[in-house]
Amino acid sequence: MAIGGDAGRVVGDGGAGTGDNNIILNPEFDSGLDNWSGSGCKIELHDSLDDGKVLPVNGKYFVAATGRTDTWNGVQQDVTSRLQRKLLYEVAATVRLSGAAAAASLCEVRATVAVQNTDGRQQYISVAKSAAVSDKEWVQLQGKFLLNGTVAKAAIYIEGPPAGVDLLLDSLVVKHAQKATPAPAPDFENLEYGANILQNSDLDDGVNGWFGLGSCALSVHGGAPRVLPPMARQSLSPLDDGDGGGEPLNGKHIHVTNRAQTWMGPAQVITDRVTPYATYQVSAWVRVGWQQAAGKPQNINVAVAVDSQWLNGGQVMALDERWYEIGGSFRVESSSTPPSRVMLYVQGPDPGVDLMVAALRVFPVDRKARVKHLRKLTDKVRKRDVVVKVTTSSGGGGAAAAADGVEVRVRQVSNSFPLGACIMRTNMDNEDYVDFFTKHFNWAVFGNELKWYWTEPEKGQLNYGDADDLLKLCSDHGMCVRGHCIFWEVDSAVQQWVKALPADELSAAVASRINGLLTRYRGKFRHYDVNNEMLHGSFYQDKLGAGARAAMFRAASELDPDALLFVNDYNVEGACVDVRATPEAYIAQVTGLQEQGAAVGGVGLQGHVSAPVGAVVRAALNRLAVLGLPLWFTELDVSSANEHVRADDLEAMLREAYAHPAVDGVVLWGFWELSMSRDDAHLVDAEGEVNEAGRRLLQLKREWLTRAHGRADGNGEFRFRGHHGAYHVDVVTPAGAKISQEFTVDKDDAPLVLNITV
Repeated sequence: MAIGGDAGRVVGDGGAGTGDNNIILNPEFDSGLDNWSGSGCKIELHDSLDDGKVLPVNGKYFVAATGRTDTWNGVQQDVTSRLQRKLLYEVAATVRLSGAAAAASLCEVRATVAVQNTDGRQQYISVAKSAAVSDKEWVQLQGKFLLNGTVAKAAIYIEGPPAGVDLLLDSLVVKHAQKATPAPAPDFENLEYGANILQNSDLDDGVNGWFGLGSCALSVHGGAPRVLPPMARQSLSPLDDGDGGGEPLNGKHIHVTNRAQTWMGPAQVITDRVTPYATYQVSAWVRVGWQQAAGKPQNINVAVAVDSQWLNGGQVMALDERWYEIGGSFRVESSSTPPSRVMLYVQGPDPGVDLMVAALRVFPVDRKARVKHLRKLTDKVRKRDVVVKVTTSSGGGGAAAAADGVEVRVRQVSNSFPLGACIMRTNMDNEDYVDFFTKHFNWAVFGNELKWYWTEPEKGQLNYGDADDLLKLCSDHGMCVRGHCIFWEVDSAVQQWVKALPADELSAAVASRINGLLTRYRGKFRHYDVNNEMLHGSFYQDKLGAGARAAMFRAASELDPDALLFVNDYNVEGACVDVRATPEAYIAQVTGLQEQGAAVGGVGLQGHVSAPVGAVVRAALNRLAVLGLPLWFTELDVSSANEHVRADDLEAMLREAYAHPAVDGVVLWGFWELSMSRDDAHLVDAEGEVNEAGRRLLQLKREWLTRAHGRADGNGEFRFRGHHGAYHVDVVTPAGAKISQEFTVDKDDAPLVLNITV
């Protein structure tokens, strides 16, 4: 039955829930509707609904938001005086739907914090949501939020369902989130790196240990390659740089016939052979029955089924009857309960097309061994020989003499390799965030603030204020900035008013966008991602024709000739999980644009990677390097619930990038908790504590700074090899006189000679 009206009075006591530091007043409605109000609608108090079928689950009552005419209508409470900035809050809301309109389907319900800062800026923070709320049961929303700036007004409200659907709230808890103790580093002491965990992989015992999924048949034949695939050779023999490979293979392969479904292929259950959190590399030769394929390209995939979860262990598109290398990686991140079943299988080709698999290997990767190899490559790519030549002045105009025995102390001030991070306007109000960003990065990219849907959400309503603020922050700290992005080719990233335009008006809008943006910011951005993710979308090309993309590049080049113009896409960097985004497809796209006169100046690899393996990543970089263009990781992030594993992933990617001669820079796609696009990807928690992944980043930055100390030899020379960047040197004579000098070590094969007279 209904008990209340459309709003309750505001009272000062905490009511129920204050004992556990809940900042919500009257959280279970024990005091009726006190402290609560409707957001654009009425609210009613109930102890039951639908003849007793709907009952409260926490207290004695729940509230219903009725008369809702828009999705944002719901239940709200003002929390202005009870929120503290830079404090992480966790939210739990128990919700349900009601009314005749609610029976149609599942609806999304959201918990949102609406904030007005003291400078008048408004922000809506999406805290928690569920798309599976119905009138059948109560559902709990859970999430976290943090306020960066000083708040003038703040309210939390529950919203989301379509107009006409009644929204029920049983209880709401908002309290300071307690920090969980980080999990320890996984124990890999008994892990045998490089050992194949598959049984009878060489097929010397026929198909023993293998079984066919579905009705397919397995048999063993010869004729397969007799060498390991290159990516496996690179991991197993890194010092050979992929040219080794050990003993030759026996040439046997599994031949799969009678395939009635795409998922049919050879399989093994590997549950007891997989170590949680270890990174496994996958490698094989694969081939299809090309006559059966009738000339149609065939997708081949190594899949890993972990209970109800599916992982992609590698993927390749077979374009003819050759043997193809398939490579990838996976990791089983178990919770407290280990998986009950892990199965690896090879699948993909069309039904009726035979599948052949040879030299299938699954082995844990030894990242420490890889680091030794990468340090040697880094020494070649990122360092230069330096000679500090010290002479003494005669004082009378005579010839200078070598200064023997003077003390030389060299300290690198900064590394010139671009290392940046994604930032957003809302984070600027948090001085701790800004401090970490400006201390540890030298490049930046904006998360959303330069995108067209942000700068012009409605036609003619331009908003460059956020981008201006971020640009000023970077300029004040001497940082270079990437412009991301002028256009975004993926349909879901295009604002509705742009989608609705006919072709001629769309063409005019595109011209207006690029002219307005690049004229305003001419010379301000060092890079531009001209048309984001063209391997995965085709909105502008479909609407404006095949030449639209190249025309965007030509226009951008004319408007800001000093900016490097990039293509930018994901899944190209060696993930081997996306047949649309292979290095070969990217190369073809770039060369196609260049043939149309597009001034493509750089290749962006977003780098949203999972369980990265160095050999797989380097293979992709090697293939892309043939373009002769600078490669950048533009949106790098890694994700793992275990921060030690996350740190290992981040180190693996940064070392691969830094050790590759074609890579000119890396930009991380964020670093701060709640400001990342992926869960479990942050390096610093919301309240400013650096985690293991963040510490690993700082450790690498220290490793990539050179220090040298010694005495000049009999020729007055002190030699060292140092990372590229800015340096400070002190030269101290035996008499105690000191000469200091700043210098820069640029990239060059010839030694840098620094002459100092004392």
